[in-house]
Amino acid sequence: MPDLKHSLQGADLMHLKHIADKWGLTLDAPDVRHGVPLLVEKMTQPELVEEMVSALPAETLDALKWLGDQNGRAPWDLFTRRFGEVREMGTGKRDRERPDLDPISPAEVLWYRAFLGRGFFDSETGPKEFAYVPDDLKEFLPESVFPAHQGEKTSNQVLIARKATPEERKEKLSASIELIQHTCTVLAALRMGVDPGIHLPDVTEGERQFYTQLLQTMDLLNSKGIPQPEHIRDFFDLPRDQGWLDLWKAWRYSSTHNDLNLTPGLSPEGTWDYKPLNVRNSVLELISQLPGNTWLSLSSFVTRMRQEHSNFLRSAGEFDSWYIKDDETEDFLRGFEHWDEVEGALLRYLITGPLHWLGVMDLAAANQVPGQPWTAFRICSRGRALLADQAPDIHQREPDPVHVRSKGWIRVSKGVQRKVRYQLARFCDWLPMKRDSYMYSLSPRSLQEAKGQDLEIGHLLALLENHAEVVPPNLVKALQRWDQEGNQASMEQETVLRVRSPAMLKALKGSRAERYLRETLGPTAVIIQEGSEPRIKEAFLEMGFLVEGVKGGETEKIAAENGE
Repeated sequence: MPDLKHSLQGADLMHLKHIADKWGLTLDAPDVRHGVPLLVEKMTQPELVEEMVSALPAETLDALKWLGDQNGRAPWDLFTRRFGEVREMGTGKRDRERPDLDPISPAEVLWYRAFLGRGFFDSETGPKEFAYVPDDLKEFLPESVFPAHQGEKTSNQVLIARKATPEERKEKLSASIELIQHTCTVLAALRMGVDPGIHLPDVTEGERQFYTQLLQTMDLLNSKGIPQPEHIRDFFDLPRDQGWLDLWKAWRYSSTHNDLNLTPGLSPEGTWDYKPLNVRNSVLELISQLPGNTWLSLSSFVTRMRQEHSNFLRSAGEFDSWYIKDDETEDFLRGFEHWDEVEGALLRYLITGPLHWLGVMDLAAANQVPGQPWTAFRICSRGRALLADQAPDIHQREPDPVHVRSKGWIRVSKGVQRKVRYQLARFCDWLPMKRDSYMYSLSPRSLQEAKGQDLEIGHLLALLENHAEVVPPNLVKALQRWDQEGNQASMEQETVLRVRSPAMLKALKGSRAERYLRETLGPTAVIIQEGSEPRIKEAFLEMGFLVEGVKGGETEKIAAENGE
C-alpha cells in the first residue's frame, strides 16, 4: 500500500493543518511541498501513533481493527457501507463547515487523522477503489489492531460462519454421487431425442439445465445441444474418478458457464460486465477456508458475505446499473437494498445447486416438508478433495453385467460401464427406473430409430454378448430375423364391420359406400374407413337394413341386422 507521503498527495495546506491539529502537532510550513514531508516525519513516531490509536472512539477503533483484519485494505464501497461515508467537499465549504471537528462516521474520523487513505489499485476484475491504512502508519499500529502474524493473509481469507444448530441440520442430504450417471443419461437422451426425465425422476429442471450447460462447457455438446461423438468416446473411456474431476474442473474454471443465469427466480437482462469465473473464484476461495465436515448455518454464511464481501458480484456503481428482474414480481432488483435477492440468491444457488450436484456439499433442512429451504451445509471429504482439484475417492469395482430378459426387457444397474449404457440406450425404448436400475425394452420402433442413426443390429448383439450375463436365444433369433426381414407382425386398432350374411357384404360392395371399405377379413367382416360409419349406416338403410354401432373393448364393431 502507499505510504503516508503518497496518501497525502493532492491535499491542500489547510487539510494538512487540520490533520496536524488532530495529532496535537504544529505544522509551520509555507506550502504543501514543504508541509507533507514535515508532517509525515512528525507523525511517524511509534509512541505518538500508539497514543493516537488509544484515543480513538470505540466505533472508530473497530473500523481500524477491521481494516487490520483485511491486511490493511478493503474495497472503498465495502468499507464506507460498513463504517459510514466520508463527505466530499470543496476546500471552501470544508473550511467553513469544518467536518473534521464534527465527523459523521468512523470513516470520517479516520480520514481527518490520516489513518485512512483512498486510491485505485489493480484487482482480479481490473482497477478498483480501495480504502487503506498507509504503510508507514500501519508499521506502528499495536498488534491488537494489526496482528503481526497475519503475513500475506488477504481479505478474501477472512470469513466466519456460525455453526448450524441441531434444528437447522435436522434432516440431512448427502452430497450427490450421481454426477457421472446423470451426465450419461443426459447425453444419451439428447442423442436419442427423448426426454431424460424418465431416468432422472428426482432431478429438477434447474439441475437438468446445469448438466446440459456443463456438458457444453466440456465440448461434449455443441452450442446447439447436439452430442459430439468423438469427444463422448474419450470421456467414457476415463475412469469414473477422473471423469468426475474433469466435470468439476470444467465448471470450476469455466469463463462461460453462467451461474447467474441459472439462479432460480432471477432473469438478468441487458449487457454488463459479468465475469462468471472471477465471481466463482471469489466464492470458492472463501468456501475453501471453511472447516470440513462441520455443519454451518447457510443464513449465517450469506449474512457474513454481505457484511464482509458484499461486492463479490457487483461493485458500488453496478448495484444500480445491472438490470436483474425478479421472476415473481417482474420488478428490477436495483440498488444495494436488493443484495439478498441477487447476491444472496446466487450464493444459495451455488451451495445448494452446483456444489451439491458436483459432490462437494452435504445439505440439511429443519424438516422434510416439500420445498423446505436448506438451512445448513458442510463440505464432505470428497468435496474437500475436489476443492483442491484432486480426484474424489470412489470405490472402483468390477463392472456389473447387463441383465436381459426373454421378453426384450433390459436392466442396467449403475455399476454397468457408462459407455455400455449409453450405447444400449440408443437401441431401446426407455422405461421408468426400477429398484435404482435403468430399464429399457427392445421394439421394432426403437430398432428402426437406431438404424436411422447408422446403428447396426450386429453392434447390439455384440454389446449384449460381451456385457450381458445371459442373452436369451429367442431374443437373438428375433433380432437377427428383424435385421434380415423387418417386422414379422403388427398390431393395429381398426373399425370392423360384421354382417349377418355374405349376401349383405356383397350388396354393400355394390353400393356407393364401397369406397369406405378397406381390407376384407372374411365372408362377413371387413375393415372400414375411420369415420365412415354414418355413410355405411345410410347405405344399409337404403337397402332395407338397420345398423347399430357397438363399442367393444378397443375395437369399434358395427352389427348389421335385417328387419326380419
